[in-house]
Amino acid sequence: MTEQNVGKLNQIERTLPEGMLVDSAWMERNGYSTSLRSQYVSAGWLVQPVRGTYKRPLGELDWQKVTVSLQTLMGYDFVVGGRTALDLHGFSHYVSPAEPPHAHLYGSSQPPGWLAKLPLRTKFHVHPVAPLFRTARLENTVRDFSSASGLLLIVSTPERALLELLNELPNRESFHQVDMLIEGLRTLSPRRVQSLLTDCKSVKVKRLFFWFAERHNPPWLKDLDRKLVDLGSGKRMLVKGGKLDPKYLITVPDDMNAPV
Repeated sequence: MTEQNVGKLNQIERTLPEGMLVDSAWMERNGYSTSLRSQYVSAGWLVQPVRGTYKRPLGELDWQKVTVSLQTLMGYDFVVGGRTALDLHGFSHYVSPAEPPHAHLYGSSQPPGWLAKLPLRTKFHVHPVAPLFRTARLENTVRDFSSASGLLLIVSTPERALLELLNELPNRESFHQVDMLIEGLRTLSPRRVQSLLTDCKSVKVKRLFFWFAERHNPPWLKDLDRKLVDLGSGKRMLVKGGKLDPKYLITVPDDMNAPV
């Protein structure tokens, strides 16, 4: 191997942490040709979890490391959101785990084709952010959720993650699951909630938010100015055969129409 190629290998050890993942485009941008990558794979210095991706041999691959790799190395604008963000913020004990487990990502980037092919038990579900909020990066946070790994994930705040979760009703989330979750959300920031509701484009999500909140009357509810939130007009049928809520004009499961 030439001295230049040895230098490039040393560079990978500095720029590609163990357990992290990069794709062919990253390799090309950093000066690793197809033939050089093939040499590294043949020699066992790199492995390919799926075609078009590369990682160093050590370090187990999991969805968190893949997500950090997407966010920090490969330049995708994905944010961990919805149910997954609420789980990371410590609210998973309020809802049953999804089967199979999914990592919910939100962003304007198109997901790479190899993402769905990775040999992981957790599958990625990528949501376009545009239909829900006017401001793509409103109210995200960077958190270290594993002191052992030092991974820094870009994650929706609990307030934003809740609205992302509500957007999954009724097709991909359950009214009863969300109801149990909201019962435990007693410490949301009213400032963040107000800002997000004002920024939210979905009438369905905003009506559901107030409907669920009024069932449980959390402390932050009294600090919201509902006049600043556009709830639209007309009825929204969310549950076939459900009961129409007269205040928010949404159909909800018949056994949940009364306040708790």
